[in-house]
Amino acid sequence: MTYAETVAYLFARLPMFQRVGKAAYKADLSNTHALMELLDHPERGLKCIHVAGTNGKGSTCHFIASILQEAGYSVGLHTSPHLKDLRERFRLNGELVDQQAVIDFVERNRETFEPVQPSFFEWGVAFALDLFRERQVDIAVLETGMGGRLDSTNVVVPEVSVITSIGLDHMEFLGRDLPSIAREKAGIIKPGVPLVLGPVADEARDVIFDVACQKGSVVHEVQDPGVPPHPVGLAGEHQRINAALACATVDVLNDRGWSLRKEDVRNGCRNVVGNTGIRGRWEVLSEKPRVIADVAHNVDGMRMLLTNLCSIPHQELHIVLGMVNDKDIGAMLELLPAAAHYYFCKADIPRGLDVGTLYGLATDRGLNGKVHASVKDARDAAVAAADGADLVLITGSVFVVAEAL
Repeated sequence: MTYAETVAYLFARLPMFQRVGKAAYKADLSNTHALMELLDHPERGLKCIHVAGTNGKGSTCHFIASILQEAGYSVGLHTSPHLKDLRERFRLNGELVDQQAVIDFVERNRETFEPVQPSFFEWGVAFALDLFRERQVDIAVLETGMGGRLDSTNVVVPEVSVITSIGLDHMEFLGRDLPSIAREKAGIIKPGVPLVLGPVADEARDVIFDVACQKGSVVHEVQDPGVPPHPVGLAGEHQRINAALACATVDVLNDRGWSLRKEDVRNGCRNVVGNTGIRGRWEVLSEKPRVIADVAHNVDGMRMLLTNLCSIPHQELHIVLGMVNDKDIGAMLELLPAAAHYYFCKADIPRGLDVGTLYGLATDRGLNGKVHASVKDARDAAVAAADGADLVLITGSVFVVAEAL
């Protein structure tokens, strides 16, 4: 198969949560354990860092990987979802894995994998772990897909576990309140493995500390660091905390015998975009008018986005907005500014919220704008309507941002 045919096979045959939602969700690790057995357990002996959290886990993973790269380590990075290319999920020292590696893995394993009926994500985790073993990386940074306890990545025993934040997202699967969600995220904590914990509400913190105590895991808490001691290469107030979490993770690694210097930390935080290729986090796409894309897609993420928005001088605000249908749409819309001009759209995925439904919910809350047939049409209309001093913001969903890039 060609690379395009391989990707089409994966998308067509394997349920993908990012596209179809609940139908792809597997509430146990039996499939992943079966795939690990078929691959002769690439997860065993892998040096890794395992990161969970409602928001910030992707950025934190990229900060950690960037610092490790600056220190000269060979680093594997597995994150999700991707924006433009499947291979964004599988990076080696910041570079996309070569297309042939994806083709070879699928062709080599499809006959034995198909009876297991793995999801798209399960297939991806298997590929990542097998790839990192094959390329003999010094350390891998792994982001959970959803939750933690039952996430496919939760077959590893890491050097350090990280929980970035706890918020109300994916409640249908993880629980309806913060303690329930915290317990699912805390499922990544392993016996004797230290945990780095970001700022969380007390009711979530209590649960996480309880699990950590049961597992004999020492917790290293990170609070808002204020002004960071060195430049941070991702814009936005919340990225200070994500960078601080990465720095705390490095401190724990050093305590465990790794060798990362202050200059590696400084350079890694500053050069995170160039080192890892991360995109879609308050990313400036163009100027005059300034066009910014951000993957905020839940209530906490939208609050962070609006904090960033207040720091950007502009005249009129134009918001290209699309969402997926399994989020707390009403709560997010309540946060958005009524004075903005809205360009409503739907990403081209089954989970995308119908644009007419979005328009109705938004107008009920005093948000005025027009419906557009596609993300591209909405972006083009917003840019055409804005003058040089205006700001165009593209947000609401990872998939809207992906189509806008």
